[in-house]
Amino acid sequence: MKIKNCIAFAITVVSVLSGTAQKAVTIQSKTLVGDNIVMFVPTGFDKNKTPSLILENDPVAKGTMPSSWTLVPEISFENNKASARLPLTGDVSLYGGGEVTGPLLRNGQSIKLWNTDTGAYSVEGGKRLYQSHPWVMGVRKDGTAFGVLFDTSWKAELHTNSDAIVFNTEGALFRVFIIDRASPQEVLKGLAELTGTMKMPARWTLGYHQCRFSYDSETRVREIADTFRAKKLPCDVIWMDIDYMDGYKVFTFDKKRFPDPKTLNSDLHNKGFRAVYMIDPGVKADTTYSVYQSGSKNDVWVQRSNGKEYQGQVWPGYCAFPDYSIPRTREWWAGLYKDFLATGIDGVWNDVNEPAVFESDIPESERLGTMPHDNVHRGGGNLPQGPHLLYHNAYGRLMVEASYNGIIAANPNKRPFLLTRSNLLGGQRYAATWTGDNYASWEHLKLSVPMSITLGLSGQPFNGPDIGGFLGNTTGELWANWISFGVFMPFARGHACAGTNNKEPWAYGPEIEVSSRIALERRYRLLPYLYTSFYKSSTTGLPVMAPVFFADTKDASLRAEEQVFLVGENLLVIPAFAKNPHLPSGIWEKFSLIDGDLEDEYQATVKVKGGSILPLGNVIQNTNENSFDTLTLLVCLDKNGKAAGQLYIDGYDGLEYKKGDYSLLDFVAQTKGKKVIIRLKDKAGKRDSSKEINKINARVLINGKEYNATGTLKDGITVLLP
Repeated sequence: MKIKNCIAFAITVVSVLSGTAQKAVTIQSKTLVGDNIVMFVPTGFDKNKTPSLILENDPVAKGTMPSSWTLVPEISFENNKASARLPLTGDVSLYGGGEVTGPLLRNGQSIKLWNTDTGAYSVEGGKRLYQSHPWVMGVRKDGTAFGVLFDTSWKAELHTNSDAIVFNTEGALFRVFIIDRASPQEVLKGLAELTGTMKMPARWTLGYHQCRFSYDSETRVREIADTFRAKKLPCDVIWMDIDYMDGYKVFTFDKKRFPDPKTLNSDLHNKGFRAVYMIDPGVKADTTYSVYQSGSKNDVWVQRSNGKEYQGQVWPGYCAFPDYSIPRTREWWAGLYKDFLATGIDGVWNDVNEPAVFESDIPESERLGTMPHDNVHRGGGNLPQGPHLLYHNAYGRLMVEASYNGIIAANPNKRPFLLTRSNLLGGQRYAATWTGDNYASWEHLKLSVPMSITLGLSGQPFNGPDIGGFLGNTTGELWANWISFGVFMPFARGHACAGTNNKEPWAYGPEIEVSSRIALERRYRLLPYLYTSFYKSSTTGLPVMAPVFFADTKDASLRAEEQVFLVGENLLVIPAFAKNPHLPSGIWEKFSLIDGDLEDEYQATVKVKGGSILPLGNVIQNTNENSFDTLTLLVCLDKNGKAAGQLYIDGYDGLEYKKGDYSLLDFVAQTKGKKVIIRLKDKAGKRDSSKEINKINARVLINGKEYNATGTLKDGITVLLP
């Protein structure tokens, strides 16, 4: 029950880190900026010292803080370092923080927000990774929830204690946004109102991706592609890591190993593949190199504190780094993609953009792993000049904004696909992400589930791990276990580091190849439901992959469950490794997606929620093929004998859906005597879905048994029960 707030704002706050008293700062304004969203602005806040690199738009005042509001942060400032503390009362489960290691339930945890190249999550025991999400969500005992967003990119630490959330920075004062709503789902919608949602991706990006550091020649790329097709292992995307480049120089191609990228990409397209190529931020400091020449001419490089061009070592050797805080730099960088993508490249991978800097010639005790903290980012437009300490966590975010705009400009009629390693909360507007350089171990296999769930709970729904583990050698058993639940995660890519064993689905022998095929075919059958879930996420901000407590936010036993997960609202995935998981109560029917999948020891168990209808497609080898020769509707009735579900269809790669060229179908099922009648209840959008769906196969699941019938969209389907 909420009571009138009577907290004094001028309170001395004790720093969690130092234990020394800090000077409290009064709160200048407490403004309602959305439905139960309050913005707290401390006295002395200056947007020229802490610009918002997180919010999609400037917040618009809608009133003052309600008198019943109880969640009020305490803000302090000492030695030019700002902190915020949100006191907590009662039994609160804490989540969020973005890309984190450790448990899903974040009570008693702490992380450092300083984007870091951390192979195998080894830096500081996994306390800091590649991204920064200054965001925490709390769920109360009664299922109501709140979220707190610290609107800053300054280097920081986040402590999620059960009695208080504490956020300590190394920079200027910042605003705090707090959302207080009836459920965690509604809180995440509020986060999306502030930071935006991901854009609707092309359907091919939801297929399976295969990558290696590196497929070192176009000959090897063709071998990989041909093997997928020969073995009938579904796959949509082949990735090119840095070895396609000429001496690791970005926007170039090695003339010996990749002499004709345009023909290679065209041949991949003809076989039903898309091609994604890596682009890093470091530009080799070589006066004979055209990209460095044009960057220097346009004066785009990050500078040292003395005003001279900063150079640091990355893959090509010493490099200059674009200063993406400058508008002309972002325009220049975006323009580099036109000729690059004209070779038929379908997507872009921005990597090592923390930015990582190699320092092999510096004593280990002095290494930063990135550029010096006092380097200067010159800003412009709505961004101020500031030190790297301010812009470091936003470097990858600003880079992907520039890359995104360049991809859009080069292919204005296609949906862009961009993957990034480094990002900041809000960066989901521009790029998908993966969880970085994990390790081929059972520990990291299990860790990948809470990591991906937490990213989804932090505004980044399009994410996933390197299936099989990037570093280290992968055994067949580990691979089979990982791919069998990894195919249900939003982003599904197998990846391997140089020097490790081959990690393609066929690399572990015939038995594991069969299990891999089953897993991949399961994902492709599920694509209609997965694509519909992405549509919902792109409009609401809700995660595609969600924690099981979303099924019942009042069930305390589900709050810490991190072995199993939901896809959308209605599909429960239980990986084979899960031991005694806490599962949601109610009706959940186990079902088969592919012949033989229930007998395969490696496959995850999948269950559908009572009261729901899941759309399933055909087994296809790539997303260019027709999923809907027969549309399967998997029906699981609730206790009242009813069910409902949706299917979203559009052009899959273009932007016509924004003008109404889509079809959103609402299906309902109801029991009448010994019959279950399934029909199309409603339809939105201008697209004629009847041209794509020839017939419907209904599968009704009741108490472990299945009943079937076929029909059409127009006439509906009647399933007879015994």
